[in-house]
Amino acid sequence: MNVQISFATEGGSGTSVPDLSIEVDDVETVLEKVKDTNIPIEYGPENEPCGVRRFYVRDPFGKLINVLQYE
Repeated sequence: MNVQISFATEGGSGTSVPDLSIEVDDVETVLEKVKDTNIPIEYGPENEPCGVRRFYVRDPFGKLINVLQYE
């Protein structure tokens, strides 16, 4: 993976702009781990028109995290 820094005014599909995006190899595995720890999912999981599957959660400091996998 390449490091990418972006500045956005919208998160895509009408969502808020995440504070951090993390690309993972298997979003379903990460999603199950998040569900197992009872972390609330704020958005998704969704298959987006841009070719990613993703969901949003908040970290303990309230930052919005976008977890995604390119399909």
